[in-house]
Amino acid sequence: MALLNEAFEVSEVPQGNGGDYTPLPDGWYSGHIAKAELCTTKAGTGHYIKVRYDITGPTHQGRVVFGNFNVHNPNVKAEEIGRQQLADLCRAIGVARVTDTDQLVGHNCQIKLATRHQEGYEPSNEVKGWKAIEGGSMPRPAAPPAPAPAQRPAPSPAGSPPWAKK
Repeated sequence: MALLNEAFEVSEVPQGNGGDYTPLPDGWYSGHIAKAELCTTKAGTGHYIKVRYDITGPTHQGRVVFGNFNVHNPNVKAEEIGRQQLADLCRAIGVARVTDTDQLVGHNCQIKLATRHQEGYEPSNEVKGWKAIEGGSMPRPAAPPAPAPAQRPAPSPAGSPPWAKK
């Protein structure tokens, strides 16, 4: 037995919403990236980035959706897909290079949700696409500097060939 050192009164705590975990209808939603963290796969053989999106509209404001990106995986195809999806997210939020998951947090983008049906589990949302909000896009990389024009040797004095020593 453990004493709480206080009396907990249920009547003093507002009633919750019961945790509505029904999937959102398929389609595009505005989302805010509230959290991103690097996690180890269950098998311990890889890593993925877990992202929390807070829905901001056009409907279902306040709902939360999670998505994962495989970034290191023994399955080459799974890693390739995860990295492509991460690149799509980065383009949508205007981030050209990521070295820390915190660089993803705080950005807004459109996310495309689909309902996933998996045997033995309740239906859930899966993030299937990303795009910029209001026509924003990834800044174009700076053009590489133009190559310097080839330098020509100075003309030699008239009458002597260029290879002649003085």
